Amino acid sequence: MRLALAQINPLVGDLRGNAAQLLEHSRRAALAGADLVISPELSLWGYPPRDLLLRPSLLLEQGRVLEALAAELPPGLGLLLGLVDPIAGRELPALYNAAALVQRGRWRVVARKRLLPSYDVFDERRYFQPGDQACLLEWPGADRVWRLGLTICEDLWVEERVQGHRLAGADPIAELAPQRPDLLLTLSASPFAQGKPELRLELAGAAAARLGCPVVYVNQVGGNDELVFDGGSFVIDPQARVLRQLPCAQVALELWEPKPRDTAPAAPASPAPPPLEQLFRVLVLGVHDYARKCGFQRVVLGLSGGIDSALVAVIAAAALGPEQVQALLMPSPYSSAGSRLDAIDLANRLGLPHQTVAIKTLMEAFDHSLDPVFGGAPQGLTAENLQSRIRGTLLMAVANQQGRLLLSTGNKSELAVGYCTLYGDMNGGLAVIGDLYKPTVFRLCHWLDTEAAADCRQSLGLPASGELIGAAIRTKPPSAELRPDQRDTDSLPDYDQLDPLLRAYIEELRSPEELIVQGQVDGELARRVYRLLRTAEFKRRQAAPLLKVSGRAFGGGWRMPIAAGPLS
Repeated sequence: MRLALAQINPLVGDLRGNAAQLLEHSRRAALAGADLVISPELSLWGYPPRDLLLRPSLLLEQGRVLEALAAELPPGLGLLLGLVDPIAGRELPALYNAAALVQRGRWRVVARKRLLPSYDVFDERRYFQPGDQACLLEWPGADRVWRLGLTICEDLWVEERVQGHRLAGADPIAELAPQRPDLLLTLSASPFAQGKPELRLELAGAAAARLGCPVVYVNQVGGNDELVFDGGSFVIDPQARVLRQLPCAQVALELWEPKPRDTAPAAPASPAPPPLEQLFRVLVLGVHDYARKCGFQRVVLGLSGGIDSALVAVIAAAALGPEQVQALLMPSPYSSAGSRLDAIDLANRLGLPHQTVAIKTLMEAFDHSLDPVFGGAPQGLTAENLQSRIRGTLLMAVANQQGRLLLSTGNKSELAVGYCTLYGDMNGGLAVIGDLYKPTVFRLCHWLDTEAAADCRQSLGLPASGELIGAAIRTKPPSAELRPDQRDTDSLPDYDQLDPLLRAYIEELRSPEELIVQGQVDGELARRVYRLLRTAEFKRRQAAPLLKVSGRAFGGGWRMPIAAGPLS
């Protein structure tokens, strides 16, 4: 028996288009001699379909699409795909998250998801009922009948000692063990987070050891709104040896042929990319797919000479090609000559079209217009925010006039504490690095400028040699340059102090009192940062969607109230 792992990039709700992808991969697999193709969770719908699942017309469409797909599937080939299974006569939720086996001229549901995540970005109990039994599929091979255990994504996440927690409910792996499957096939749509690819391998390895058989794990790839699915599908054996490793952040199709239990183990697969390369590739894929799936071919961003906009420019150039990325330089009287030169040098290294629009005269016009109201020119924070809003207005004008997607360049540290301007630098259709803390921005930029990144850069169409970001940008003290000699540390703690606190408050949901009692931090600093985080909630509610790359991001998984207390 030959299995084909089909790591596809579906468009949410495009049942016909996704079926066409599945058919194309199935035909390629059949030509290569495959017997059974395995695709990701809800691969016919794309994950997550959210409230599209409530539309009766799409549920009817699913049946028509499946019939057409079955009619065209190569003879003798099986295709395991993810779909929804309606429950007749039930009020909402009246669906199963299921897997079907499609063969020439027919299809049938063969598995239903047991564990339904309803935490962080997941909300499956809004739509689905849990399945109630272990799922085993018998598949006739040339000289034996293969017993294939089936699980769907969260069904594999049952190792509390590995992941630190698990959903209450069944243990699908334990229930499959008495049936002695020859293989465990897992259909998954697991979005990327830093460290998650390694965690998936550990969980699948634990399941393989418990069942005494290899685990075939097929993951979705591609960006869908804030979520980016990194693919990275694999086969792992009971000794935790990775026998197949599909690429990160790329559509792929690979064959694997299981061997009898007493056969000598196959050579291990090439390892997955290192963490910083995974992160960069995922961000590139996220920008590419967000633009493509929303109908944009071109983007625009403000290029300041700072490290955040530099990283976003590099990501955009890799995602869409440098010719599709318009950089706008908008210096004010407070912009240093060095920053202006750094921005131009970066644009030239990347080959970005760029233009300069100085904002001094616009600042003066605002000052003049507001003089009757203020009795003089705007001062302090008001004046600084006006500069940011002038730039945001110019960027939106370019986006509107040229049909471009505006990319916001703020990072997670700034977004967390409100060090950003509504209707100014927060303008945009996508916040590319809105889930990267400032130190991570620096680490990623440093890696991009090393020889270790050369192959990755070249594979993504970036210059393979020399600096991309540049030492001048990487070593510059962070500054918004909205007043003379400004530094971020004038308003904020040093990022090395700030970001550990933010991680504790955001990722771990800890309180200032916990940290203070444990002696981990100065009390005044802990309370100050917490107040900044809480009072900036109204800004985040109006921010552009961001690409989620952490365990807890400011997006669908962050549901904090704006009006709440206490703020201490």
